[in-house]
Amino acid sequence: MAVSDRMKILIAGGGIAGLTAALCLAQDGHRVSIFEQASELSEVGAGLQISPNGMHVLNALGLGEAVVSAGFEPEEIELRFGKSGQVIFNVPLADQSVERWGAPYIHIHRADLLDVLIAAASDCENITIRTGFPVRRLTRSDDAVTVHSDSEAVSGDLLIGADGIHSVVREALLGPDTPRFTGCVAWRGVIETAKLGSLRPPPTACAWVGQGAHMVSYYLRGGALVNLVGVVERDAWRTESWTEGGSKAAFLKDFEGWDPTLINLIENGDRFFRWALFDRNPLSHWVDDRVALMGDACHPMLPFVAQGAVMAIEDAYVLARSLREASDIAEGLQSYQAARHARTARVQAQSRQNAQTFHHRNPLKRLTTYGPMWLAGHAMPEVVHKRLDWIYGHDVTA
Repeated sequence: MAVSDRMKILIAGGGIAGLTAALCLAQDGHRVSIFEQASELSEVGAGLQISPNGMHVLNALGLGEAVVSAGFEPEEIELRFGKSGQVIFNVPLADQSVERWGAPYIHIHRADLLDVLIAAASDCENITIRTGFPVRRLTRSDDAVTVHSDSEAVSGDLLIGADGIHSVVREALLGPDTPRFTGCVAWRGVIETAKLGSLRPPPTACAWVGQGAHMVSYYLRGGALVNLVGVVERDAWRTESWTEGGSKAAFLKDFEGWDPTLINLIENGDRFFRWALFDRNPLSHWVDDRVALMGDACHPMLPFVAQGAVMAIEDAYVLARSLREASDIAEGLQSYQAARHARTARVQAQSRQNAQTFHHRNPLKRLTTYGPMWLAGHAMPEVVHKRLDWIYGHDVTA
């Protein structure tokens, strides 16, 4: 089959990755079926950051305005000390993001981004969404690949595994993997801004660093909500689940003595969750002749560069383009992997490095790390911008 022919494409996973892939592939006339194990498409109550490299793809899909309207555009990226609140460095965004990288930098609630994608997919006659369909296993033949639920089997020309960090498709393709616990546990919560009084966080994408811990704060929904993430080093907690609850008292204890702005956020939150952070080494490959992985299914990453969702969005566009330009499916999938492997591995490595940067305990190490950052931010802001160009300036649609 030439990829110029219209294919029947199966996608396991109805999250941000799967929906974006479906929209990109449907633009080329392929018939796409999404299989989601949940009874309805939904997202956890948390925010994410869509940097300009991700916005390029959403703009190409005609969704950029809807995403901007649903989100929040921060004034800057900031790094602050967690206890004093002192600014170490900042990177101006707003107009400068568009001028330098060609698109805005947006904070958005995961559920709001999912709503934008679902609305677009529902309006597309080439996309079918099947909820309540858990992909349990897959089988392959020379001319088809088949996904099996508990009671049904559906065949297509190509299967895309967009089924997340615990991917069934990845295990079928590559066998089971063993994630590595990083020694870090993350808290998360979303707080109503109206409850905060006058003690509110800055309107920035702000990382607050400390000894063996850090926090991240940023606004959502036009400033109506604040997304808060706190990461601490811990040996005993190893639950890799986004929906494991945690008490406010325990969250406050982990960040005792930190900036009052952060304490005020925790005190005014209604519900918090915590999960252990696991790391996985880059895979040697993530495609075969009729199966491809994308997003967290093939390159899960720590959240310390805020690129997990954006890498999946980039994957979707590159996968569709690679198939469009190839003479057959296998060639297209190999091209996709070749175009994405080095970049995603580099982002994974940077995320791992940032975990160390944010948590320095040694006073000398803190001085030698944060001192040059402070100097560059105040005296050489262009240097800081240049260090981000390889991430934010990358445009897969160009």
